[in-house]
Amino acid sequence: MHRHDYQPAADLRGMQDLLQRLWSPLARWHVGDLAWGRTAIPDAASGWMTALWTEASRVMAWAWLETPDELSLVVDPEQVDLVDEVLAWAVEVATGQELCCSVLETEGHLIEALTGAGFERVDGGPFFTHHTMSLTELDDPVLEEGFTLRHVEPREADERAACHRTAWSDFGSRVSARSYGQVMNTWPYRPGLDWVVQAPDGEMVANALGWIDDVNGVGLLEPVGCSPAFRRRGLAKAVNRAVLRSLRDAGATTAVVGPRGDGDYPVPAMLYRSIGFEPAARTQTFRRTRTP
Repeated sequence: MHRHDYQPAADLRGMQDLLQRLWSPLARWHVGDLAWGRTAIPDAASGWMTALWTEASRVMAWAWLETPDELSLVVDPEQVDLVDEVLAWAVEVATGQELCCSVLETEGHLIEALTGAGFERVDGGPFFTHHTMSLTELDDPVLEEGFTLRHVEPREADERAACHRTAWSDFGSRVSARSYGQVMNTWPYRPGLDWVVQAPDGEMVANALGWIDDVNGVGLLEPVGCSPAFRRRGLAKAVNRAVLRSLRDAGATTAVVGPRGDGDYPVPAMLYRSIGFEPAARTQTFRRTRTP
């Protein structure tokens, strides 16, 4: 087994290939999660530390420190002994006083290794609940008169980024035209799965981005948003339904989405359930405090 630091030109697809091989309804990560998460925020990568473990050029595990105290990891369950090595690397290179790691409650091999490495479960606080939905029967999108639905074009990175920033202005989104262009150039992005609602004046006011894992026939919604000035008018529901239909047309049979599951931010989960998504497993956070 060989460990190496992340190389931007080559390793993202290897990380995604591992997710594709391990996919099941009980998996935390979809290939689209990485495509969005590693390209959408301008200059964020300069603060990351990422390592991959490979065997015969095949990725068996990866670990990603987004901040000095936030770890994400994926390890092939058939390489269960590798989890300890991955965690040892993360503990060594992390610079924060605490190190937190969120995994899906179904990932028993990771939970066992985390507790064995001195991580303790964190009760309370934010968590995410995975939701799944069959794409067999889908309702048509419905919009108010004057509003239109369409997918974006590759030349519209600037407008699409502005739509996202407005929708996520409550959280101070920094997505730029350049970073959204990076999203558009990252596998498996498809313009036909990236939908917006346009207001009567042509402004993009709601959006939903779909990603398809065509090997496993599963689509992901990530991210979704609506301009604060246009909320509570059914636009987010309509644009989600448009993406779900496009995912089905592209060959997906199932869709997943992962909104917050705790009571402090309930609206997105309520939206997805109103469309037909059903809740499944939730994330669980573990924390390790550095000893002097």
